[in-house]
Amino acid sequence: MAMVDIRDARKIYDGGFEALRGVSLQIKEGEILALLGPNGAGKTTLISAICGITQPTSGVIEVGGHDVVSDFRAARRLIGLVPQEINLEPFETVSNTVRFSRGLFGLRRNDALIEQILRKLSLWDKRDNKVMTLSGGMKRRVLIAKALSHEPRVLFLDEPTAGVDVELRRDMWEIVEELRQDGVTIILTTHYIEEAEAIADRVGVINKGQILLVEDKASLMTRMGQKELKVELDDPITAIPEALSGYDLRIEDEGRTLVYGYDTAAERTGIARLMSAFGEAGLVVRDVSTAQSSLEDIFVGLVSDQTQEDAA
Repeated sequence: MAMVDIRDARKIYDGGFEALRGVSLQIKEGEILALLGPNGAGKTTLISAICGITQPTSGVIEVGGHDVVSDFRAARRLIGLVPQEINLEPFETVSNTVRFSRGLFGLRRNDALIEQILRKLSLWDKRDNKVMTLSGGMKRRVLIAKALSHEPRVLFLDEPTAGVDVELRRDMWEIVEELRQDGVTIILTTHYIEEAEAIADRVGVINKGQILLVEDKASLMTRMGQKELKVELDDPITAIPEALSGYDLRIEDEGRTLVYGYDTAAERTGIARLMSAFGEAGLVVRDVSTAQSSLEDIFVGLVSDQTQEDAA
């Protein structure tokens, strides 16, 4: 059974705007799913529906086997949420803020656990400080501590490192890895695609309220990734020679570099024939390098394809 099970979820707001358009998604226990999408894609609406902040118009959403509408309390008890917005009581202390969040879920006081969480997030020496005295990065740490205070089995991180310092980002990913090892399911939305590429098990792409793709990160990179061969020339050229006209080449670096794209999954890359053709064209090669397309390239391509389909 999936830890998070979403089946044909739709959300239509007053006025007819459809923020979620039949989203179906299953997330396994203990995995990290990175959910990517441009602003307004539906990421936050989807998280809000799962967490019970907003109700889906139709469809079914279950967390740990509990329906988020009909069995809300049991579902919500399993969920920790780190929202985008910093919304904290400014006159309360750090430790009381985190302790209070645990109490909201009806759990007994556990000072040892709260201390452990605060120490992991470098907040222990700030435990008696009022929230209003903290920097933006420290307030973000308090949000994370609040989300962990009731020991959730599913953790949502909604753009958690937007605008935060490098140290917090590093600390956060260390904590994420520890939680994953403990079997916690983590759903991450981010604009930092390199973070998704570094820590996620699977990647989902959402745009205009629809899931465009959900796939294992490694197989996604293999299936959709392209490599580029960059050939640096001894002498610049202004046009591609006739002998190379049969290859999909483009000129860069003011004619000093020719770039050839090829599919990593193809049986033949055509590189050997291309290099022979360079000699036939009378071009002297100075250097050759290759680069794998990134997750960002794939993401941009998917969103662009959907936009073109919608416009057609």
